[in-house]
Amino acid sequence: MEKQKICIVGASLTGLITAITLSRLNVNIDLISNRNSSGNITSNRTTAISQNNYNFLKKLKIAKFSKKEFWPCSHMKLYTKNEDQKFVKIFEIKKAEKQNKQILYMINNEMLIKNMIKNIKNNKLITFKTQKKVYGIITAGLLKSVKFKKKDNSKYNLIIVCTGNNSSLSKTIFDNQSFGHSYDEVSITTVLKHSFCKNNIARQIFLDDEILALLPITSTKTSIVWSVKKNMIKKYVKKNELFLKNKIKFYTNNFLKKVEFISNIEFKDLNFLVRKKYFQDRVLLFGDTLHEVHPLAGQGFNMVLRDLSCLEKTLSNKINLGLDIGSSDILLEFSNATKPRNFVYSIGIDFLKTFFSFKNIPLKKFRNKIIENLNKSNFAKDIFYNLADKGVKF
Repeated sequence: MEKQKICIVGASLTGLITAITLSRLNVNIDLISNRNSSGNITSNRTTAISQNNYNFLKKLKIAKFSKKEFWPCSHMKLYTKNEDQKFVKIFEIKKAEKQNKQILYMINNEMLIKNMIKNIKNNKLITFKTQKKVYGIITAGLLKSVKFKKKDNSKYNLIIVCTGNNSSLSKTIFDNQSFGHSYDEVSITTVLKHSFCKNNIARQIFLDDEILALLPITSTKTSIVWSVKKNMIKKYVKKNELFLKNKIKFYTNNFLKKVEFISNIEFKDLNFLVRKKYFQDRVLLFGDTLHEVHPLAGQGFNMVLRDLSCLEKTLSNKINLGLDIGSSDILLEFSNATKPRNFVYSIGIDFLKTFFSFKNIPLKKFRNKIIENLNKSNFAKDIFYNLADKGVKF
């Protein structure tokens, strides 16, 4: 029987990991990118990975999985500001010593992407089609084809779109079959170098209109993810980038010493999005194209990996039965397995964003009191850890 064929559109972090994972099904995969395949990606962005997803990635053998590539964090601490404008810890989770589990691992996106591209180039089942702009997806008999500027006769059982929710491709095929809103915020990311320290604590500081995350990536480097209201960022940027850097130094001075910036500052608009429909006629949306959440919980890519694990299992079972992996019944099965949990999880993160954005002083005090009480309960901490690690289970 001829091998079934998958096309993955988009060579982002999601597209690359999807290609590597699904190649284990012994299917032919075309990975389409509008950039070259040299792996020369320049970005300071980092990603938090839960213990369960770390185990999933480890099976793919895409890296050495040393501390250099996956930096372990054994603590998570949440802070807010008191009436004296000082940071106060209100919640803390530590790793389970007996089970040898970390709270999370931090990965450098640039390094991971380079490793994955190297892996793909050595994978005979994956063909990297680079510098290709996709103009549409068309029917080719019983299968589907991807439309480029120049004719391409490749036909696919399944096309997976990993181009993000703002791509013209996803908007054209699925129109407005989604709901969500803009947070009217921008995330600011950069990397700091600082004095040597154990640096195994991921910190999240909740301010009135800002959320600042300090995410360790080595004993001397920490990634900063700072979400700020757009009207505030306009005010900050008007003053110049030095003002932004001084603001970050002021916030981080409580935890890090001899801070200096070793990367550019990057900006990204923050939105909330949940798709109503996951697939249509052999075309499956995936990654941020399906769901986009606020980075405060660090769960965006973790949701993608949980979806990917489910997709791999679903397609593996059908291939073993000799079934067409692009059929509506199979894609519906995947959708039914993931859509409810993604919906609940996304709404939960959106609720947390609202919960931590109270400006009313009595509400803030009430919120902090609830969190302080939860901080005394190991049972509550276990629930939060399991939700962050494995997501919602139905």
